[in-house]
Amino acid sequence: QVQLVESGGGLVQPGGSLRLSCTASGFTLDSYAIGWFRQAPGKERELVAFISVGGFTLFADSVRDRFTIFRDNAQKTVSLRMNSLKPEDTAIYYCNAGGTLRTPAGQYWGQGTQVTVSS
Repeated sequence: QVQLVESGGGLVQPGGSLRLSCTASGFTLDSYAIGWFRQAPGKERELVAFISVGGFTLFADSVRDRFTIFRDNAQKTVSLRMNSLKPEDTAIYYCNAGGTLRTPAGQYWGQGTQVTVSS
């Protein structure tokens, strides 16, 4: 059974940092492009960051220079490091696998992890 699991969400003050991690069962993450998406209340789900199998990355304009995405093949995870967090980063963050640069949303989704940025 293919399953993605996110972890690392929580409550953080503005300006703080969080690291989200995505792990998989049923397949190995290093064989798939991975995207991190988020959905805030009342808004559509949007792409935050994407990493290809070869390591090419892209970011939403709103998070560029604050977020990084990287693979840890030893730990079999893909992480999203989020710095200088803002209240507008508050959302449920989802890990996704199987997309492409042209179509970043692939067929596999995690259940999401809540990130709340508030003082």
